[in-house]
Formats: sequence, C-alpha cells, structure tokens
Amino acid sequence: MTSPLLGLRTVIYPAPDLATATKWWSDFLGYEPYFDEPFYVGFDVEGYELGLLPDANPVDGAQTYWGVANVEQAVGKAIAHGAVAVSPATDVGGGIVTATVRTPSGSVVGFIFNPHFALR
Repeated sequence: MTSPLLGLRTVIYPAPDLATATKWWSDFLGYEPYFDEPFYVGFDVEGYELGLLPDANPVDGAQTYWGVANVEQAVGKAIAHGAVAVSPATDVGGGIVTATVRTPSGSVVGFIFNPHFALR
C-alpha cells in the first residue's frame, strides 16, 4: 500500500498580532526566525517549518501541511475521495508549492512540496 503523504512538514499558526506572536515564539524557542516579513514569519525547528500567518483566521486553528511529491496529484486524489479544494496549488516562492482541501468531515488539510526540506 502506498500513500501520497511523505510525512509532516509544516504547521502554521494564525497570528493576528504578528509582533507579539513572533516575540513569544522567539523567546520560547530561544532563537529568532529565519524569515521575518509583515506577511509571514518562519522558524526552522529541526528542519520543520513553524510559521506565523497574520491574515489567518484564529477560529480555523493551526494549519498542518503534509509533504507530497506532487501537490496537484495529492489534491486530485483528495478530491476524488470527497474533499473540496480550498486553496489551489500555488508556488509560494523558492519552488515551494502548497494547496489545501477540506475533507468530508470538515477538516482543512494542507499539502506541500518543498524541495529544500531535509530531516536533521
């Protein structure tokens, strides 16, 4: 049996007050983010991405992204099994492609292809 999922890659937390969230995570982790812009803050946590997104809705909670070899194929398979597309496959920079779907039970699932990902 083969799975389209390669393992967890990224979790993104809604952060309406991005400065406060960035400070909290920096203090908690003991280091600064590797990427810090008004639209997104990213921390490298042992090779995994911990992101802060100011325009995400806190009601939706954290968004988890599963690594896949091909985002479009993963979305297609999810839709074939009853999911609904939420955000289309999009290159978010550096060859990183993400997309999200909503499962029949209402959960939002993210898929990510990140050519830079490497376990440490």
